[in-house]
Amino acid sequence: MRHTLRKKRDEQMPESIPPRRPGRVRAPSDDTQTGAFPVVRRRPLRTLNSNATRVRLVTSVLVALMCALLGFGYAVQVRNNQSSYQSLSEEELVRVLDETSNQVDKLEERKSQLNQQLTSIKSAADKQKEAARIAQQNEQSSGILSGRLPAQGRGVVVTVTEDSDRVDASTMFNLIEELRNAGAEVISFNDVRVVTNTYLLDTRTGLQCDHSKLQSPYVVKAIGDPDSLQNAIQIAGGVGSRIKVQFHASVSVEQSDSVRIDQVRRVQDYQYAKPVE
Repeated sequence: MRHTLRKKRDEQMPESIPPRRPGRVRAPSDDTQTGAFPVVRRRPLRTLNSNATRVRLVTSVLVALMCALLGFGYAVQVRNNQSSYQSLSEEELVRVLDETSNQVDKLEERKSQLNQQLTSIKSAADKQKEAARIAQQNEQSSGILSGRLPAQGRGVVVTVTEDSDRVDASTMFNLIEELRNAGAEVISFNDVRVVTNTYLLDTRTGLQCDHSKLQSPYVVKAIGDPDSLQNAIQIAGGVGSRIKVQFHASVSVEQSDSVRIDQVRRVQDYQYAKPVE
């Protein structure tokens, strides 16, 4: 009897539940029997933050490198400007100082002249008549400077005769620029009147100056202070010395109290520039 009751009681008791294994708890959607997709966890933000940090770091390095290159270029520029004057001799520095002083004197003279003209117009009884007189006077001056009118005066005549080597266009252009810097008011190159837009080119037979082909000997006439003009060409280490040493050409400079320049230029027709009314 007891044995029978114990057997019935054992049959009524539920079976023991096996212990759970440690690990991830399976979500309802992970059940393979239902056919549902597994749960995909969100990607951690650590990767995105690391990428943004890397981009900021690379950008900072590039900006720092560009700033360093810019500073280096500026330092080299300043050093080159300083060394360009430090490498000049005492005579060349004196020449540069004289040319700068001449340019300043010309500007001051022009300023004084314009102030006198303005005062003359204001104090004149007939302002229109005085203005017409000054306009005519300025027209003559501008005509000489622009090459529309012939000119004569004190100056120099520079003659460059080639030997075996040909003097290039850049060297002859430097010669003209040296005369301008020394105070030349009117310049002619062989049969060409030199103006602000004059250019020189190298050709097979010689030089070309403003559509005109020129050959040696080259004769450059300049009206201005003879001493300053001659010093600009014949100074030690100047353009005259370079022509002699580099191209084995002869350079002669003659002063004259009456340099005549008859070459003229026609008035240029301006397409875009208009006078201010």
